Amino acid sequence: MLAWFPKAFTSGCTAELEDLRDAAAAIAAYDAAVFMVSLDRPRKNAEFAKSVDAKQVLLSDSGGRVAKAFGVSGLGGYAKRWTFYIDKEGVVRAIDTEVATDTAGQDIARKLGELAFPKKD
Repeated sequence: MLAWFPKAFTSGCTAELEDLRDAAAAIAAYDAAVFMVSLDRPRKNAEFAKSVDAKQVLLSDSGGRVAKAFGVSGLGGYAKRWTFYIDKEGVVRAIDTEVATDTAGQDIARKLGELAFPKKD
């Protein structure tokens, strides 16, 4: 899964990353990986993850080419806060365009169940 976020160190993105951190065990029950992605530079994303002690992988699309391909390029050079649920075959099973920052991790775990993503043994 790709969870796009607008900008590291902003209040909404911090709340989202913290909730993903706190919901890590619920998400880990599924055979799925969640990668957060922004247009920030790699170093900034690494510092952002470290600032909240998140183990979440944060990817950087500082050139914006991938964001454009996913349709998440937003105004002001920021990505839209959308989560793409992509299965192992590369099929986009769902797109959440209304991510709630305070419950993002919990919502991802719930959606994985709704979409019948396989659970780990």
